[in-house]
Parts: sequence; structure tokens; C-alpha cells
Amino acid sequence: MELMIVIVILGVLVALIAGNFFSSLKKGRDARRKTDLEQIQRAVEMYYEDKRSYPTFSFPFGGKLCETVSCLATEKIYMQVVSNDPISTNNYLYQSSDGSYYRLFSCIENSLDQGAGVSQTGYSGNPDCGNCGLCKYTISSPNITPLPAN
Repeated sequence: MELMIVIVILGVLVALIAGNFFSSLKKGRDARRKTDLEQIQRAVEMYYEDKRSYPTFSFPFGGKLCETVSCLATEKIYMQVVSNDPISTNNYLYQSSDGSYYRLFSCIENSLDQGAGVSQTGYSGNPDCGNCGLCKYTISSPNITPLPAN
């Protein structure tokens, strides 16, 4: 009987530890997503300083952000490697229809995150971010209002 009690207690402790471990992994990936988008935002703002317009082309995530999508050897490089989502089946998204503004989107795994730019229900009108479904985190150029949540 004592052995059964010890086994039950150990099982409960393992379940608690495992839950915290997986929650920490999600929070870590979300923190990386936010940092990645902030770095991309800085590169896009540098592009704006030079061109007086935001990029209207979809630059390759995992590739370079240059003056044009072709990224010729003579062009200025604004970001050597534009980060990808930490989970390869999810995507970051960049939107700019006319170069006067932009929005960057990513997934958020932690369902308890209520920080700035996070909408657990997604944003109205935005496309999916891959296997995670609706994009749940966004940052944008300072000259537009934030998107409403779904």
C-alpha cells in the first residue's frame, strides 16, 4: 500500500513538471517570434529611411532583405537573414499594399499571453500563419492604427 502511494505521488509530480516544461517551451518560442518581428521591423524601418517607402514586395523569410526582391550583389542589404518561425510549418507574414505602411504577423502558442499586439482570437482580415491557423501577434508601422481582433 505504501508503495502505491509513493508511485501516485511521483506520478503527480512528473505530470506537474512535464506541464511546466512544455509551457516554458511555448513561451520561449513566442518570445523568439516577438524578437524576430522586432528585428524585421527595424530592418523595414531602415529601408523606409532610405526609400521613403516600405517594401511592397514579399521578401523571403530565411533569405535577405534588400532594395528589391531580386537582391542583386550591388544592392544594399537591410537584413542578412530574415528569420523564420521557430516551427517550420508556421509562417511569419509581411503585408504592405502600397508602401505607405506595413504589418508583420506571427503565431502565438501560449494561450494565456495577453501582451501588446497579441489577440488570442486572431485579427480580422489577416491570412493564416501556417499550421497554427490565424495569426495571433502583430506589429506594424507607426503610421497606422492597430487591427481589430476577431
